[in-house]
Amino acid sequence: MTDVSSDYAELLALDPEARKLLFTEARTANSFTDEPVTEEQLRAIYELTKWAPTSANTQTLRVLFVSKGEARERLVAHMADGNKAKTEAAPVVAVLAADQRFYEHIPTVFPIKPEMAQYFESNEQASTDHARYNAILQSGYFILGVRAAGLAAGPMLGFDGDGIDKEFFGDGRWKTIQVINIGHPGENAWFDRLPRLSYDQVVAHV
Repeated sequence: MTDVSSDYAELLALDPEARKLLFTEARTANSFTDEPVTEEQLRAIYELTKWAPTSANTQTLRVLFVSKGEARERLVAHMADGNKAKTEAAPVVAVLAADQRFYEHIPTVFPIKPEMAQYFESNEQASTDHARYNAILQSGYFILGVRAAGLAAGPMLGFDGDGIDKEFFGDGRWKTIQVINIGHPGENAWFDRLPRLSYDQVVAHV
């Protein structure tokens, strides 16, 4: 089984089963069973991942859960061909978006500097960049939250973001950054594990 090298595992606070669940044996799922995902499970995922770090605690991520039916059909129409079937079949699909007016919540979530809201409201480029960067940061934690709930996540970037925004977020406030299928892994859910870069290939010291 894949796990952290024994040379380093003892330095990690996570026990082996937690490492497997969240990292070393977790995979991107490409098929799902018919077992439903409950509202309580979705709430549990949020209640865990809301603690992810964001700049000035702005929490720019927004989530639209799309159930099967007419709404799912509308979403599937905007997915790339290779992602249509699995998106149609997943018990739940999460559309992750960046709130372009996140700054309205700054007096609540960052009360030590409420005037930041006026800065972002008056600077569209800074606001857009801040919203997207922090929502992407939170999306990584969201995937870990799905895994922590004992479910499989299938994150995808193959979609027409502008089309999804027009379909579901007509007021322009939310901008799609990622689509994630969620459920219990089905038959042949996994592709073969691909190589990871080594520490020495990725890390430099100065």
